[in-house]
Amino acid sequence: MIEKFLNLSMDKQERIINAALKVFSQQGYEQASTNEIVKEAGISKGLLFHYFNNKKELFFYLYGYAVEQLMNEFVAKLSRDEKDIFMKLRQAVLLKFDLIQRYPDVFDFLKTAYFENCAEIKPELEHYNKELMASGYSTIFHNIDHSLFKEGIDVTRAIQIIFWALEGFGLQQQEKWKANRYEDINMDEVMEEIDQYMHILKQAFYRQ
Repeated sequence: MIEKFLNLSMDKQERIINAALKVFSQQGYEQASTNEIVKEAGISKGLLFHYFNNKKELFFYLYGYAVEQLMNEFVAKLSRDEKDIFMKLRQAVLLKFDLIQRYPDVFDFLKTAYFENCAEIKPELEHYNKELMASGYSTIFHNIDHSLFKEGIDVTRAIQIIFWALEGFGLQQQEKWKANRYEDINMDEVMEEIDQYMHILKQAFYRQ
């Protein structure tokens, strides 16, 4: 059925996508009403279910659409030549903030999806999130220069510790932003705090 949706004009696809992103972001999966989605999109409910079997199929189509849109840009812009793990991580954070500013509705939807607790979709979401994290990990930590690390350090484990530390920071920030829109984030404050953590990690693992 999704093929029928993909055969629509881009304008009509975007109207339905934007409407669904807005309603799911504001209400969460369980409370989201397809009546509100079709009203926002300016189409009939029957037409929506002509393209998607049910609300769950629409939700996961949106999830895949959002992830693909952002990851394609992220991967395309992340430097493949940068071999310093801390410089690469910093670049990754700045790229994410750039994407947040340009696609706030998409990030608001993904934030809602990340904290979704509905039993109907939670297991699949957790599976997709694990795959997404593994893909991001592989992209960011590709081609890292191991010679920058102190002699005798297990570089693989050091990289894992760096990843855990910054992942934990990211989760902490997401909890702070849970009730707010991503566009309200003070990027300068976040980057200053990230730089402080990176400085400590760099002193612990890098040659001076």
